[in-house]
Amino acid sequence: MSEIDRTRIELLVASIRDLTPGQFSWLERTVQIFQCQHHYSIVHSDLFDEETLENFGDALRIHHSFSAEPFSKDKFEYVLERVVNMSSERATLAPKGNQGHDIIIDRTRVSLKTQADKGIKEEKIWISKFMELGKGHWGDNPADLVTLLDLFFAHLDNYERILILRALRKAPDWIYELVEIPKPLLMLASSGKLEMKIGSTQFPKPGYCFVSDGDTELYQLYFDGGSERKLQLKNLLKSRCIVHARWEFTIPVV
Repeated sequence: MSEIDRTRIELLVASIRDLTPGQFSWLERTVQIFQCQHHYSIVHSDLFDEETLENFGDALRIHHSFSAEPFSKDKFEYVLERVVNMSSERATLAPKGNQGHDIIIDRTRVSLKTQADKGIKEEKIWISKFMELGKGHWGDNPADLVTLLDLFFAHLDNYERILILRALRKAPDWIYELVEIPKPLLMLASSGKLEMKIGSTQFPKPGYCFVSDGDTELYQLYFDGGSERKLQLKNLLKSRCIVHARWEFTIPVV
């Protein structure tokens, strides 16, 4: 143990003596969580090393020591920047409300997504709100889907990489994974099959872009004509993506 580490420990122990009973209880809970069973693994990643893997996993565990809700997108953004910068200043968050990337890592613009739906399927990815489709012209003409698809491609121009944090299993035995969706895979939508659901009661009429590789359906883009007017990415095959890392841990019930 280095002299610097000894000094940090001594300062921390000294500060504990000044905690209130309530503060000490929260600290005990956090330490208890760190002593629980866990397993972190890098599958294939150029973004995470072992130190970053551990730091991100421990941040997940701290979160779940106080919450049974999966990591939200804003927590994902904040913690990813924090753990990447623990070892070197490589990451910068985009301004709030930015319409393109969420973070820059190693001078590369990255879009961040999360998935934690109740019926999550491990081998198929669903992003319920990939992007907003805005209030431009969109009615019941199937040609309108071409315009919406162009908006999708314009959105992709705003970043180089897409990462999604997925909560595959929830309390008490949590499993998270970090998956990268290759941009070339999404660009295949240019040859996808567009279909507007004319019979829908919604207006504007929703529609799909079905994207396949031969006989294998890769994913669908769903142009949701509801009040939010958003684009969903549905049933994306994880086998065509890159799994960066996986975190498994148990959070004991208080």
